Order: sequence, then structure tokens, then C-alpha cells
Amino acid sequence: MKKYGVNELRKMYLDFFASKGHLVMNSFSLVPQNDKSLLLINAGMAPLKPYFTGAEIPPCTRVATCQKCIRTGDIENVGKTARHGTFFEMLGNFSFGDYFKHEAIAWSWEFLTQVVGLDPERLYPSVYLEDDEAFDIWNKEVGIPAERIFRFGKEDNFWEHGAGPCGPCSEIYYDRGEKYGCGEPGCTVGCECDRYIEVWNNVFTQFENDGNGNYETLKNKNIDTGMGLERLAVVVQDVDSIFDVDTIEALRNKVCEAAGKVYHEDLNADVSIRLITDHIRSATFLISDGVMPTNEGRGYVLRRLIRRAARHGRLLGIEGKFLANLSETVIAGSKDGYPELEEKKEFILRVLTNEENQFNKTIDQGLKILADLEEAMKAEGKTTLAGSDAFKLYDTYGFPMDLTKEILEEKGYVIDEDGFKAEMEAQRVRAREAREVTNYMGADATVYDQIDAAVTTEFVGYTTLEGTSDVTVLTTESEIVESLVEGQKGTIFVNATPFYATMGGQEGDKGVITTANGEFRVDDTIKLRGGKYGHVGEMVSGMIATGETVTLKVNAEGRADTCKNHSATHLLQKALKTVLGSHVEQKGSLVTPNRLRFDFAHFQAMTAEELQKAEDMVNAEIRAALTVKTELMGIEEAKKTGAMALFGEKYGDEVRVVSMGDFSVELCGGTHVGNTSEITLFKIVSEAGVAAGVRRIEALTGQGVIDFYKKEEEQLLEAAKALKASPADMLAKIAALQAEVKALHSENESLKSKLASNSLGDVMDQVKEIKGVKLLAAAVPEVDMNGLRDLGDQLKEKLGEGVVVLASAKDGKVSLVAMVTDAAMKAGAHAGNLIKATAQIVGGGGGGRPNMAQAGGKKPEMIPEAIAKLPEILEGMLK
Repeated sequence: MKKYGVNELRKMYLDFFASKGHLVMNSFSLVPQNDKSLLLINAGMAPLKPYFTGAEIPPCTRVATCQKCIRTGDIENVGKTARHGTFFEMLGNFSFGDYFKHEAIAWSWEFLTQVVGLDPERLYPSVYLEDDEAFDIWNKEVGIPAERIFRFGKEDNFWEHGAGPCGPCSEIYYDRGEKYGCGEPGCTVGCECDRYIEVWNNVFTQFENDGNGNYETLKNKNIDTGMGLERLAVVVQDVDSIFDVDTIEALRNKVCEAAGKVYHEDLNADVSIRLITDHIRSATFLISDGVMPTNEGRGYVLRRLIRRAARHGRLLGIEGKFLANLSETVIAGSKDGYPELEEKKEFILRVLTNEENQFNKTIDQGLKILADLEEAMKAEGKTTLAGSDAFKLYDTYGFPMDLTKEILEEKGYVIDEDGFKAEMEAQRVRAREAREVTNYMGADATVYDQIDAAVTTEFVGYTTLEGTSDVTVLTTESEIVESLVEGQKGTIFVNATPFYATMGGQEGDKGVITTANGEFRVDDTIKLRGGKYGHVGEMVSGMIATGETVTLKVNAEGRADTCKNHSATHLLQKALKTVLGSHVEQKGSLVTPNRLRFDFAHFQAMTAEELQKAEDMVNAEIRAALTVKTELMGIEEAKKTGAMALFGEKYGDEVRVVSMGDFSVELCGGTHVGNTSEITLFKIVSEAGVAAGVRRIEALTGQGVIDFYKKEEEQLLEAAKALKASPADMLAKIAALQAEVKALHSENESLKSKLASNSLGDVMDQVKEIKGVKLLAAAVPEVDMNGLRDLGDQLKEKLGEGVVVLASAKDGKVSLVAMVTDAAMKAGAHAGNLIKATAQIVGGGGGGRPNMAQAGGKKPEMIPEAIAKLPEILEGMLK
């Protein structure tokens, strides 16, 4: 048997099913579309759910894919074993009411034995206990002896996921030989050892589960096949695990090279090598699909993967940043099947490097906080770190618990792991409670789910803003109806519409739909599954019924302003790439008649100079009066033009390419001006961060810019009036006022300092000596925190060496300050711990460094008691 590589096997599988009449589709994005039930795509069938349920009509009744997938359910085991991984590729052939068990079983056997060349004598099928039909096909049609066909129960061979389509499975196992076995006498298919490995799973989706264990036979039976590409490669290449197949081994070797390690020489090092190898694959593919590292949702999955890999790099002794280099190996090994990796290479490497930098800062910050927690435990005589503190390090600073545990164990401390787990579970419960209730497809259940999947709408609004069409469906907010009458809110569906529906960041059109007897105000236009356009709004007068011919009229002014803003967004994206670099990628946009918003990948705030350059560039292209041209072409042809595509966007075979002279070329389904001069003017009004590595620009065009400057002028005149100056003299007047305020502030601070000193009087006679360390603890009336700090500095200077603690009550609140000199610190005094204990007495909290700390409180009446207790608190600290 030839030992085919991963890339060869992928192509062989897809070519085989293309020869069997299947439409080969590119992998869908790892980010689920219109499916809130999944954080990330975790199976080949997940993106195809609308076709299985009939919510959408598939492009072909036979489909084959190689789908990139991520599963993080057992992320804690990745690296610890050679079995576990988070990223994998799922080969799948699917039938939507077309072929069924006979073909699915025959083709799986044909591919494995005749195309790949696996030994038929080493293949063993399994079927569901009650599935005699599948058993007979294997036995009588394929010719497998009955004793080599295994029957398993529901747990192993029946696929279902709550309510929805489900059915029995038939798996195919491969005997890898005794060298991979456990050696037990009863070792056979189903054993937990690595000898018999499942390579193929045919799911026969023939039932509908109502969620209560009742099954109905589906009218259209489906086939859902899943086969892990890496697992198939393990069998074909006869290697120990997924970490030894050709493309992954090449990456694993790069990890070893970076660490100066040899695989299989040290068990602990092997754990880190496997973990990094797996996690950098997942991270690379996630970033290529537009996921950014954040602290929630799929962004947190990515952040955790990157940070775990970075931390294990430290454990292996890898110095400096290394993840981007490894990612280049991932891209080189997988770009044949996923060309988007090469296209987004620069961006992927920037994101990884930026996150690695962030983590290096965070981990150092976490180490400092952990050191403070150790000091506190030492002062309180404890040896166990509270679970809540360990969780804070993990949750706030991205500090892995196992690293916290490792550091503490070296110094004789332990973690309250049960407390940590309780905090984790509380977070999971909060996340579960926050999840939205969805239907089987992970979308909010709506009245639109009841509409026939065959209903569709043709969009004619690129060339006209008015047209006539027949009403196909009418709904209220809760049901499908035959008519809508005056005062009712609802949605109208027609065969063809000039109304653009909200998508691609562009807001849907507004306008009116009329007949001789009725008028419907369109407040929004939405696009639903299957290409349906819904006109959402309210009946203003009369009635409209299903089947009637209606006139549809888009609000022309609103559409024109939207076109200006959308075309300006294209110009802005190209300007940003020119000014900031090619790593800039669109992360989201909003285009309305009134404004535009553009989110893009960039890792720091733009400078005023950069913003001005981008704005000037856009205005220059507006003045250049570039012709805006739209062409329909094949996706590959479009890519050759250099057209910019969006992350995670699923494009069809034919795409619209919008070009503005030679300046900007993008794939876009939106509406645009005919010439850039129609935009008139462009003005950036704000730039800010919205997420890690994502910036947002808000801008205006045309009349919006003129209105903006009118408002600015009004505010300028109002400000001049308040200053009693003309606009031309405002800067001089403001400078004079600032100088006056500065002088008054300085005088005020000087007076406050004198008042504080006078109110305290001579307190040096209150100094006490505790175990050879001088302590000055005093209460000062009506002084704020700044005043207390100034006073503390003065008293510390007078004291020479020792400890100063001051308390004051002002406006019903307590302020506390503690200062400790170097000699006192060496004797065991710690300002942070002192202030923490004192603050508890006055009903507050706080802390700080060993040499200086401050806190607040809510019980001014407890200040005398707090001052009285300080000698005792200090004595407990001193050596």
C-alpha cells in the first residue's frame, strides 16, 4: 500500500466523490453562519444543517467537502496523550434525499479498498444493533462475512443531538496490527486500545426525534458521512499517531528545532511539543477565518490556544517569540487545500506576534501579583492560596492555573483547587444562562421558519429603484396570513424587488409598497435563508393580499446617501492599507444613509497624522472623479484582479467585483455611486479601539460633512461667547485662563499642606517603638488622600527609619495611608499588609506595595480603634 500524504488523501477523496456525481464545495469558515448553538464548526455536517432540515435548498442533492473543524472539549488532555487534538479536517460526503444506505456503504468500501488500497481483510464494519438493512448490505452486497460485522448499541452506533434529524450509524474499523494493541486475549473491534481504529462513519439520517424519544421516519432520508483526514493518514502511513503524519510531523519537527529538543526523549517535553504543534494549527486556521484574540466567546478560545502554546514554549526553554515562525510551517503544509492561509499570511503572523507580546507582558504582571499574594499568605501564616485568587490570575491576567500551582509548590504553598473549580463552574453557569434559546439550527425561532423553502426573491435594485411584482407571502409578527390591513405590522415577500436587504454591513432600504387599495411603509428590508427578501414595516392604509401585484418604490434620497457612504468605505479601506500596511483587514462595517462605520484589524491607535493622511487620500480620489465599475466574474478570475475579499465570507462561483479606477478593487454585493465625485466630501469623525487588535473609524460623506462643520461652527461661536472673546482670540484667552488656574491650584495645594500640618500638630512624641522599629500612627481631621500622602512623606522624613500610618475622615469617608522605610521592610514590615488589616477595621479595603499603600473605608467612627490596634498588627509582622 502506498503511503499517501495528507494533501494527496484530501484530493483523492474529493475527486472520488466528484466522480460519483457530488458537488465538491470548499470548506466553510470555522465561524458558524446564522447558528448560535455552536461557538465554532466542530463537524463536517454542521454548516450543512439548513440543507438537512429543508430550511434551504442545497445547490446539489449530492455534496462532498473537506471541512476544517475545531473541538476544545478535552483541551486539557491535548499534549498529555498523542490521541487528543483541537484541530482536524473532516472528510464528508452528503446526500440530501438522494442516495441512501446501498450507495453510501458501497462507495465507502470502494474508496478505502480500491482507491486508497487498504487491505480488505483488515477492515471491519459495525452497524446499529437493530439495523438489519445495513447488516445485510455489508454481508450480502459487499460480501463481508457475518462474524466480521459488529453490532453495537445506541451509545456507539446511533447519532442524535436532542430534537431534530437522527439515525443509525455504520462505522468502518481498521486493524493496525498487534504492535498497536494491548495484548489482551479479548482484544477486538471496540477495544479501547489503539489497534482497531475507526476510520469511517456513515450516518443514515432517517428519523426525526421530537425531543421526547419519539421517532418518525423522515420523508427525505439523508446521508451524513464523517472521516477524519488525519486519522486516515495515520492508518495509510502506518504511524503511531496524528503527530507523526507527514504535514503534522513537519510542524512537530519545527517545534523541536526551536526548542533544541528531540521528540520521544523526555516525557514532559513531549507533552509541550505536542501541545504547541496542535494549538498553532488551530490558531492559524482561526485567525485565517477572521477570529481575533479576546476575552469572550470564540475569541477567548483563540486567546487560550495561543497563550497555552506560548507558555509551553517557555517550559521548553524557547527564547523570544516563536509562534509566527511555526505558523509559516502550518501555512506551507496546508495551503494546497486552504489557499486563504497564504492570502492572509501576513495578517495571521501579525496577530500571533501581537498576542504573544501581550501574553509576555501579562505573564510578567501575573508573576508580580502572585508575589504579592505570597507575601500576604506569609504575613497571615497561611500555606493555601484561595481558589478565588487563583481564578482571578487565570481569568483577568490569562495566567494558567497549572503555572500558578507549579510556582507555589516550589515555595511550599498549594492552591485551593476545589475553590478554583467552583469559580470556573460559576462562570460556566453564567455563560449558560446568558445563551439565547435557539432552534435545531441554532437560530432564534421566528415566524419566517414557517415559510416554504422554495420561496425566493430576485433582487433587481442595482439598476432601478422602482418596480412591480406579485406578493408571494405575507406575515404578521407571529403568523403567516393572507392579507395585511391598516395598522398591522408585518412583512411582505414578493417575486422580485428593487429593495436592497441588510447584508455586508449595508443597511436595508426603506420606502413604500402600494396597490390601488393599500399602502405599506417599509421600515427595513431583511434577507432570510434561501434568498428570501422580507420587507418589514406597517400598513399605513387599506389592505394588501397574497397574490396581488404591488408597486415597490425605494426611498431614493436614502439609497443615494447609502451609496455614497458604501463607496467611501471602499476608498477608506484602500487608504488604510496604504497608510498603515497590508495587514489591515476589514473586521466589520455599517453603512447607513447618515454615516459609515468601518472596523479593521490594527494593533494600536492611529496617530493624528495617519488619520489625516487616510482622510486626505480618500478626498483626493473623490476629486479624481473615478468611474465606479461593477463586473460579474468567477471567483478565481476575481482573485487574479487583486480584489479584496472579506474574512470568513462564503462566496459563490460567480461574484460581483466593484472597482474604482485603479485605486480600489473589492468583492462586494452592495450598492454604489456611479462615480466617486458623487460622494462630494469625506470626513473622519472618530477612531477608537473596539476589541483586541480591532480599531473602528466613524466617518461622514456629502451633506453629512457640511452639517458636521455647521454644528462645529455653532459650538465654536458658543464657546467664544462663554469666554467673552472672538473666535480668533480664543486660544490666547484660554492660555491666560490656564495660567491663572495653575497659579491658583499651586497656592491652594500649599495652603492645604499647611492646614494639614497645623491640624496634626507636633506628633513626634506619639512615636512608639515595636521590636526595635519606630511606628508613628495618627489621625488627621478633614484631609483628602493627596494631602495624607504629602503629610506622610514629611513625617517619614522626620522619622528617619520606621513606619508611618495616617488616617483621616472627610465627607463621611475614611482615607488611610501607610509608608514603610527600607530598614523597616527588612525587619518584616509591609505597607500593603498593614493597610489591608487596618482597612478592615474601618469598613473598607485596599493594599499596595511593601513600601507604600493606601485604602478607603466607610466607618469614620472606627478610626481611633484602628490607630490603637496598629502596634499589635505591626508586631505580628516583625521578625
